[in-house]
Amino acid sequence: KERIMKKQIAMLTALATLTMAVAPISVLADEEKVDIAVVSISAADSNNVRYIKGLEDGAEQYGYEVSVLDADGSTDKANSAFANFVSRGADVIVDMVFPATSIATGLKSAEDAGIPVVTWGGGMADGVWYTNGSGGPTATDVIKKMIEDMDGEGELLALTYHEGQVARDREAILDELLADYPDIEVTKNEVNIPGTLQNAMEYANAWLASRPADGTNYAVWGSWDDPALGAISTLKQMGRTDVKVYGQNGNADALQAILDGTMTATSWQSGYDEGIAAMEAIHEILEKGEEFEKTEEVVPVVVVTADNIEKFIEEHPETMENVQ
Repeated sequence: KERIMKKQIAMLTALATLTMAVAPISVLADEEKVDIAVVSISAADSNNVRYIKGLEDGAEQYGYEVSVLDADGSTDKANSAFANFVSRGADVIVDMVFPATSIATGLKSAEDAGIPVVTWGGGMADGVWYTNGSGGPTATDVIKKMIEDMDGEGELLALTYHEGQVARDREAILDELLADYPDIEVTKNEVNIPGTLQNAMEYANAWLASRPADGTNYAVWGSWDDPALGAISTLKQMGRTDVKVYGQNGNADALQAILDGTMTATSWQSGYDEGIAAMEAIHEILEKGEEFEKTEEVVPVVVVTADNIEKFIEEHPETMENVQ
């Protein structure tokens, strides 16, 4: 009863104070069903799509309803979405990738309303009950491979992104590991969402313009696959085959690029399994309430290269489903 009253009070407060417009939600939960509201940093990214699919499939077995709002990389939209979800009385809110520190306003409104928050790659904070998909652990092995492939020297273009916690954590791991390799010269450029592929193409073009194919170890690293794929487009246009390219998430286009020989490696992260795991945690939270033990869970990743790509696809055929 206390939680319901808190939600009702917060709903009225949010309705009175909400001043920023939020894009309409495509699917609204039925009043009789448990309402799982998702704030996505980018609903179009393939790994994000896999995570959402995992949430939806997991929710189906419990009879829950899942709705998704795409915040287009905007923390302002994310915080406003939280207020919107609180005002409609969502039962659980899921934050996809936005750092918990960037959505403090939204977290506070949810906590005041007694609504649990689950994050995917957003980390733990006050008001967060469960998280998985943390960026750091998924980055380590593919970055180590990149350093090994470069023989610890050369030049690296790092395509970063600071609005998402996953990308921040991966960049931190990159910096930590490269600290032991001063002979690798690093240039960093930050991409945007939306516009990632175009940004990456432009940065790669500018970076390569002063770096001829002269035997130097050149590499491009993306904090997820899309920046790396944008750089590959530029490499193809310039006819450059001397630059190694590394991504993360293992989306279908990246795996195809490994098959084609244009990407060196990616770190496959099963967003679908993380979505399933998150929904299991959500069900447990709703069942146990305050007795639920707040948890940070790590799902293992697989570094995919030319050496294991065929076996990987054989074991995970679903990873290539969106390749035309």
